[in-house]
Amino acid sequence: MTTTTTTARTDSGSGEAAAGYRPGRALSLRVEALRQLRRRRTLVALGLVVALPLVLLVAFAVGGTPTDDDGGSPALVTVATASGPNFAAFVLFASIGFLLPVVVALFCGDTVASEAGWSSLRYLLAAPVPRARLLWSKLVVALGYSALAVVLLLGVSLAAGTAVHGWGEVTLPGGGTMPATEVLGRMALVAAYAYGSLLTVAALAFWLSTVTDAPLGAVGGAVGLSIVSAILDAVTALGAARDFLPTHGQYAWLDALRPRVEWAAMAQGLSLSCAYAVVLVALAFRTFDRKDIVS
Repeated sequence: MTTTTTTARTDSGSGEAAAGYRPGRALSLRVEALRQLRRRRTLVALGLVVALPLVLLVAFAVGGTPTDDDGGSPALVTVATASGPNFAAFVLFASIGFLLPVVVALFCGDTVASEAGWSSLRYLLAAPVPRARLLWSKLVVALGYSALAVVLLLGVSLAAGTAVHGWGEVTLPGGGTMPATEVLGRMALVAAYAYGSLLTVAALAFWLSTVTDAPLGAVGGAVGLSIVSAILDAVTALGAARDFLPTHGQYAWLDALRPRVEWAAMAQGLSLSCAYAVVLVALAFRTFDRKDIVS
């Protein structure tokens, strides 16, 4: 046991570095990105993101055009087939509550815990890869793949929806229309906010990945928090306390699809998500720096 622990801490030893060794170049982002890309879970997760818009297109083709039964302002689902951008907005609405949190938690929660589960983490540190450098590389790559998932979801939805339903004025769920010339800018804003709102899930999964050697525990813990937060957010009796829930602002991107963009809710949601993310990432680095790596 003593030998294992000593080997686990060699990355922070005081011995002289080998000639030509540069800690800042250990485990480069390119190497880590290629390592993660070759993993089956990465390909499956990105494949699900690409497949969802196509499945929903088939569902609308089979089920027909949704109707507004109550005669009020059209809901997002009722205008989903009005144009390609409308379809993309509906796909994001349908996926941000569960699919995207699962994908983001998978990328961020599996990255460190899986190395420990495979007993390869201590060998990376003995290479030697400094602990902070290892975490930094894995975090940046995981966040990069998470961003790619959001962009892929909206990009495929927009392309497939436009191919089937055409491109034109966007019918807004609250009533009115938005010129087609503004669509790309608004969609970029929607994608940026949707990604920002998922940072809490990403950071929690990443922290849990440094705490446990079980990837499923890290991923499940982050997804579980997202689900519990969404349930509590629906409890109106909690009043102003709901403003501090991680998922309270996950649908605030809908304010970007109004005739004039409303920034208040998005600014509040993004600031809260970033604050949670900074704290959780700091905890991840602190936990990992003090942890004895024995697997």
